[in-house]
Amino acid sequence: MLSYQHIYHAGNMADVHKHGLLAWMLAYLTRKDKPLSYIETHAGRASYDLDAAEARKTGEAAQGIQRAQGWFAPDHPFAQVLEQVRAEDGPQTYPGSPMIAARLLRPTDTIHLAELHPREHSALDYAMSPYPVTCHQRDGFDMAHSLLPPTPRRGMLLIDPSYEIKDDYDEIPKHIAKFTRAWNVGIVVLWYPVLTSALHVPMLKTLSKTYPDALRAEVRFPPARPGHGMIGSGLFVINPPFGLDAEAKRLKDRFDTLT
Repeated sequence: MLSYQHIYHAGNMADVHKHGLLAWMLAYLTRKDKPLSYIETHAGRASYDLDAAEARKTGEAAQGIQRAQGWFAPDHPFAQVLEQVRAEDGPQTYPGSPMIAARLLRPTDTIHLAELHPREHSALDYAMSPYPVTCHQRDGFDMAHSLLPPTPRRGMLLIDPSYEIKDDYDEIPKHIAKFTRAWNVGIVVLWYPVLTSALHVPMLKTLSKTYPDALRAEVRFPPARPGHGMIGSGLFVINPPFGLDAEAKRLKDRFDTLT
């Protein structure tokens, strides 16, 4: 549980999918002049140097954002955050989801981020220090259970685990059932990998049966390297914002050009 470090995978095709849609949703929510809550269960370090040895070792960013950044128009919120962080911190900087949220949300909004890994939490705390954000060094599911329903009640919960704990596939639907009972108006977003092993499939069947009106947005892409088991990325979104289905289709059309 404490071995995962996203720097090895930052900026990969799954990040492009997840962060492109996350940025779109956050920008959509801020159109209304009402405060909101953003809660993230597995935050990572928020900012990544794609020139770092760990990132270069896997080559996933080279197969991801370095190929795909042209997919987003200059006025797309994801492209705007990329431009901002690179102008400030260098052209090989990649923003994780906490940085995207901190850049797109407003001082009136509330942000809670959980990261259990001590080194990752320390980096997260440092990266978020300029922003009005609360960083928790604790289990992300426990944090979310303790906060829901949040204040303000309007907002989003992002669940983005590493899935290194295989029980996650069984436990996540149980957590989500409790989350949605406590916060029936919240947008609950689950990221999941699409795997050659099909480990994700039973979880998605359970969730789709329980939440038939949720949006399931999946894309496929070539494996980052021979034998790599992740061949796609998915977001399962309960209470999806209006228009997200169209944005998800637009991005899927871009991914479809890879295969």
